[in-house]
Amino acid sequence: MRPLVTPFEFWRAAFLMGTIAVEAQVVIAMRLFGLAGMWHLGPSERRRMVAEKRAAIGDAWIASGRAALAGRGPFAQAGAALAPVRRRTKANRKRLTRKGLRA
Repeated sequence: MRPLVTPFEFWRAAFLMGTIAVEAQVVIAMRLFGLAGMWHLGPSERRRMVAEKRAAIGDAWIASGRAALAGRGPFAQAGAALAPVRRRTKANRKRLTRKGLRA
């Protein structure tokens, strides 16, 4: 019989949360610099800052529900819920990093 929680699942979820936390802070910093006029932001960035959160929460909720219905353990469910959030923080960091500082 497989244990409900393995150490690997715990560390994977913890690493994912740490990665999201760091990337989110980087994205917030770049957006704040952009609002202050020191970083290039696209014309839709202000709207995107708000709208993307609703979509990420919905995707995370659905992924977590699917993992729960599949009988996966709590850390696997957390990892499934965090995956859509991680995709968005990673995409935001990459997109904003390419735009760079204003000269």
